[in-house]
Amino acid sequence: MSTLPARRSDARARLHALTNDITSLILERGLLPGDPLPTEQELMAELGVGRNSLREAVKVLQALGIVDTRHGFGMFVAKENLNALHESLAFRGQMSLRHHGHEATELVDVRQALETGLIGLAIRAVTEEHLDALEKVVVAMEERAARNETFVEEDKAFHRILFEPLDNQLLTNLLGVFWDVYRTIYSAIDPDLAVTHPVKTAQDHRDILNAVKDRDVDTARKLISEHFQGIRALLENRRLEHDAKAN
Repeated sequence: MSTLPARRSDARARLHALTNDITSLILERGLLPGDPLPTEQELMAELGVGRNSLREAVKVLQALGIVDTRHGFGMFVAKENLNALHESLAFRGQMSLRHHGHEATELVDVRQALETGLIGLAIRAVTEEHLDALEKVVVAMEERAARNETFVEEDKAFHRILFEPLDNQLLTNLLGVFWDVYRTIYSAIDPDLAVTHPVKTAQDHRDILNAVKDRDVDTARKLISEHFQGIRALLENRRLEHDAKAN
């Protein structure tokens, strides 16, 4: 009987153990994002591993956004980013569109839950400075919509600024990931749809901003929830088309 599967399993276990050893070292030494790690030679000696094994583990930690390597400078604790999460969610969302779209719908569910669930806290914490910034973004949307132009960056900025009053960088990064994934799914369904109704999209954001200015949490929550109905309808149509072809 071949021992190849067992060997592969052992190799994965060793790699997993080594990545855990490196992350434990980072935590035990109290290293912060941007801090340098020990050199490759020092890590090899301290962890009792060879160069190839160490480099393989570092590649895994790079992919997870834990370690960053800079050619000629060494290894560092990676600064906060959710790139790995973004790539994984975007891939799964797009892959699901080839089937029933369940994962894509779940991603929309999560983004909607985050935004509707937190809008009340954001409204209570919002300042005039945030409102001014949101106003400028919406005006830019309206101006571009009047020229029948898209405003992807303004859309992303609106949702980022909307929750900035909560002063939670992890939340800001996470919402950014879900916005990007949402846009990826939207474009995969119909690349031209985003430019079809720019005036309505701009008006939707204007309505949300007005509710925020009025400190009207219930209306803001309702409008944000309705903001996701378009993509839900598209995903449902995609599912029905898939089912029809399957039958």
